[in-house]
Amino acid sequence: MSHNPSIAMSIAFAALLLALPVSRAARAEDFAPATFTGSDGKTIPYRLFKPNEYDAKKKYPLVIFFHGAGERGTDNARQIGNGMDVFAKPENQAKYPCFIVAPQCPGEQQWVNVPWGDDTEVQPAEPSQTLRLSMELLDSLQKEYSIDSKRLYITGLSMGGFATWDAITRWPDRFAAAVPICGGGDETKAEKIAKLPLWAFHGSNDDVVKTHRSRDMIAAMKKAGGNPKYTEVPNVGHFAWGAAYSDPNLITWMFAQSRK
Repeated sequence: MSHNPSIAMSIAFAALLLALPVSRAARAEDFAPATFTGSDGKTIPYRLFKPNEYDAKKKYPLVIFFHGAGERGTDNARQIGNGMDVFAKPENQAKYPCFIVAPQCPGEQQWVNVPWGDDTEVQPAEPSQTLRLSMELLDSLQKEYSIDSKRLYITGLSMGGFATWDAITRWPDRFAAAVPICGGGDETKAEKIAKLPLWAFHGSNDDVVKTHRSRDMIAAMKKAGGNPKYTEVPNVGHFAWGAAYSDPNLITWMFAQSRK
């Protein structure tokens, strides 16, 4: 049999590829299911991702993710994906090892008790039960694990975008950075978060949550002396989170932020 160099090279190249590490997407089983019981006895299901090779002697950032209306329920599974999993991808964890927590809102409730289609909103006097439980959950995780209190990050989409705006204006000194996506907030509260590093996203053609809701919050922050980032995704409706979470600059920017 005659020797064929091209075949030999192909075999060698194939062997090399098999030997290389393969990047994979984050999986649902990477996020441990659990249920948190709040101070009032109410419960909320959540998923938690812990950094690989977690070392209690080190301090780790944490990302809290608020899902949209379509992921509500009690199965503690539907909130996996749609963005939160990007932070758990091996290539991102290699650069930015962090905790990721994703509470799940019950089907009949909201993160913020306001209509989503309105032109503006007045922040309710008290946080919703689900948002309060989520903040108590965050308190609990900070006591249990070695989490860097100066590097807590908050993000959410649609209904979770409202949660992000509501949470940062209620607890303006808690988070190092915020990424609200296709949500809205109370513009009169923007002064509280003027100096908070924030990057908002919204689709230019959103017919579920009006695009001007993000524009108005950004304008109010700037009027109060802030310098927030804003990306309006052209020719996109409500699905702005696809562009947001696939932007590699977002993760780099977010993990560079730290509270002083």
